[in-house]
Amino acid sequence: MGSLEEPRTEERSSRPLGVRWLEYTRKSRLSFRTYQALVLIITFLAYTTYHATRKTTSIVKSTFDPQSTTSGFSPWPSAHFPRAVRQNQVVNLTASGWAPFNCSDGTEMLGFLDVAFLTLYSFGMYFAGHLGDRFDLRLFLTIGMVGTGLFTSLFGAGYWLNIHSFAYFLVIQMFAGLLQSTGWPSVVAVLGNWFGKSRRGLILGIWNAHTSVGNISGSLIAGAMLKHGWGWSFVVPGLLMAFVGLLVFFFLPVTPDSVGIDDEDEGAVKSPQKEISKPLLGGGAEVKEKAIGFLEAWKIPGVATFALCLFFCKLVAYTFLYWLPFYISHTEINGEYLSDETAGNLSTIFDVGGVIGGILAGHISDRLDARAITSASFMYCSIPALFFYRIYGEASLVMNMALMLIAGMFVNGPYALISTAVSADLGTHGSLNGNSRALATVTAIIDGTGSVGAALGPLLTGYISAKSWNGVFTMLMVAALVSGLLLTKLVVAEATAKLEAARARMQSPVAEV
Repeated sequence: MGSLEEPRTEERSSRPLGVRWLEYTRKSRLSFRTYQALVLIITFLAYTTYHATRKTTSIVKSTFDPQSTTSGFSPWPSAHFPRAVRQNQVVNLTASGWAPFNCSDGTEMLGFLDVAFLTLYSFGMYFAGHLGDRFDLRLFLTIGMVGTGLFTSLFGAGYWLNIHSFAYFLVIQMFAGLLQSTGWPSVVAVLGNWFGKSRRGLILGIWNAHTSVGNISGSLIAGAMLKHGWGWSFVVPGLLMAFVGLLVFFFLPVTPDSVGIDDEDEGAVKSPQKEISKPLLGGGAEVKEKAIGFLEAWKIPGVATFALCLFFCKLVAYTFLYWLPFYISHTEINGEYLSDETAGNLSTIFDVGGVIGGILAGHISDRLDARAITSASFMYCSIPALFFYRIYGEASLVMNMALMLIAGMFVNGPYALISTAVSADLGTHGSLNGNSRALATVTAIIDGTGSVGAALGPLLTGYISAKSWNGVFTMLMVAALVSGLLLTKLVVAEATAKLEAARARMQSPVAEV
C-alpha cells in the first residue's frame, strides 16, 4: 500500500464510487489483499440475500395449507374472512378455497410456483453467463439484485391487494427466477478474477457459507414476519436484497485491472487472450478480451461431467430447500406436530450442516488436489444419511436435529464445491490460455444445468409427497447415487494420477542412488 496517486482517466472511471470514497478517506490506494477482502464480503452479502429471498416461499408454504392448524393466525388478512372464521383464529379453507389460489387443494400449485421459478432460473442462467462475460459484471449484478428485490416484494404485495389469481403469483415467480439467474455466474466470475487455484477450495468453501446463511436468515426473517401477515415475509427480504444490490454497485471491484493494480495471487487469471479492435473515433488500438462461445465452453474437459453431476446434486439440495419446513410440520416428531414457525426455524439445522460440509469439502479437495474424489465421496455418504434421517428422524427432536445436520453436511458439501471451486477451476482451465472471459459462461453452464435438476426435484416432490414421503426420500437417494456415479471416470483419473505420483516419489531416491 503506497501513497494515493492520481489514477489514469480510464482507471478512475471504472473504479466504483464507494471504492473511490474509501481511498479518499484513507488518503492511500487500497492494497491487493484489501480488495480481495472487499470482494469476499460484498459477494458474500449479495448471495446471502439471493438465498434469503428464495427460502421465503418454503416458510410461507405451510400457512397456505388448509390442513395446517398450528399457526394460530390466518394466512390472509382477517378482513377477507367472515367474523365467525376470524373468531376461531384457525382458518379452515376447505370450503372457501385454498389461499391464495381459491382452490380446494393447492399443494400441486405450490409445486408449480417452485418449478416456474427454477425453470426460468435455469433457463436464464445460460444467457446470464453469456451476457456476464460481455458486459460490466458490477452493473449486471446490480440490475439483477434490485429487480429480484422488486418482484419478491410484488409477490408479498398480493397479501394486501387481496389478489387470489394464481396467474399473478406465477408470473411474479417467473420474473423473479429470471432475474435471480444473473447472480451466480457474476459472483463466481468476480471471485475467479481475484483468487488463484492454490487455496480456492478452502476460501470458496468458507465463502459458500452464504448459501446456508441466506437460507437460515431467510427462514428466521420469514418466520418472524408471519405473525404480522405473510406479505411481510416477502417484502422485508426483497427490500434487503435491493439495498445490498446498491452496495454492489458502489463497492464491488470486478477485476484487479478495473482498479489499476497488478494481480499478486498465483494461479489467478493473468494473461487473457486479447483481440485488437479499431476504435470508432480514431486514436490508439483498443484491447479487448475475447469472450468464449457457449458451445466452446461445453467442450472444456470436465464441464459436461460436473454439470450433469450438479443436476442430480441440486435436485437433492433444492428439494430440501423448498420442502423441508413443510415436511417437518407434517411429520410427527416424538408424537407431536410442530408449528409452522418452529418447523421453519428447525429446518435451519440442515443449512448449518451445509456450512460445515462446504468448508470440509473445500479443505479436503485442496489438500488432496482431487475435486472429483471429494465430491463423489460426499454424495455416496449422503445416501445413508438421507435414509437414517427418514427412518429415525421421527424418534425425537434431538435425533431429528442430529441426523438433519449430518444430511445437510453431505448433501450441501459437494453442491458447494462444484458450484464454486470446480466452476472457477474449469472457467480458468489451461486450455483457455488464461482467458478470464470464460468464467461466467462456464459457471452458468454448470450451475444452469444443476438448476434444471433443482426445478425437477421440488416439482416431483409435490406429486410424490401426496402419496408417500418414503417415495420422496427414495428419489433423493437414487439421485445422490447417480450424481456420484457420473464422476466415476474423473475419480479413476484422479486416483490414477495420485498413485503414479506416489510411485514416482518412492522411486526417486533409488534413481538418485
